[in-house]
Amino acid sequence: MKKLQVAVIGPGRLGKACADALIGDAELTLAGIVLRAGSRAVVPERLRHAPVVEHVRDLPMVRVALVCVPPDSATGVARELLQAHIPIVECARLEGPAREAHYSDIDAAAHHFRMPAVIGAGWDPGVLPLFTRAFDMLIPRGHESFHHHPGISLHHSAAVAHIHGIKEALAGEIRSVDGRPQRYVYVELEKGAVLGHVREAIAADPLFAGEETQVFQVENMAELESEEGEGVVLERRSTPAAGIHASLLLEARFDSISFAAQVMLDGARRIPLLPHGAHQYTIGM
Repeated sequence: MKKLQVAVIGPGRLGKACADALIGDAELTLAGIVLRAGSRAVVPERLRHAPVVEHVRDLPMVRVALVCVPPDSATGVARELLQAHIPIVECARLEGPAREAHYSDIDAAAHHFRMPAVIGAGWDPGVLPLFTRAFDMLIPRGHESFHHHPGISLHHSAAVAHIHGIKEALAGEIRSVDGRPQRYVYVELEKGAVLGHVREAIAADPLFAGEETQVFQVENMAELESEEGEGVVLERRSTPAAGIHASLLLEARFDSISFAAQVMLDGARRIPLLPHGAHQYTIGM
């Protein structure tokens, strides 16, 4: 079977993850990587076998392009590729009206140039909303909670590690819905140390002043550090009025960039079967 030639547009973390995922894929192959003119991005040694060009037109036989550029550039890049009669897959992280306008512009261009496009093909947007909708469908009368595990903050981790009573520490940060930073600090305590005293010392540190901070004790920091990447906990429980007690729990730790790359490749596999226009990603589309 002849493999589908796929171009990766953009050399950032997502672009490199997509290029890595394409190596050895049974249905897709890496046609090349497109860097913008004047870019100082460095292509890793493991990807040097692939052509690196400044414009997709310099790559022969491209059948689909993965748009791996910053969100504020994604609409223009997608439109340019569709105008060149190259189907696209994208997963720009936009919210609210900006996302709707982005999807509308891609759909209009895809219809105008009679090309297919897969939109929202990442982790979020992409697969995570599918889990949420499935939970809502299975437990229509219920309550939902959602929590992002934080990414690691080396600066704050180092500051906490010097506090008396702490053997090892790992600090992370997420942003609340309104944009406020929230700190999550995991500590392995010295023998005899009191968690309450450690919490008070962290709260008094100027580095954490004015920030919501939660402190959790762990038995073995090495085990926690080995669990690389991000994480989510999604839970939905039925209300008492539903009559039947039901609960669903998704707990995961992962690298969201690697997940997004795998979803984009799945979207690329669907391209030959799709009519022109923009198609919201869903599993088995």
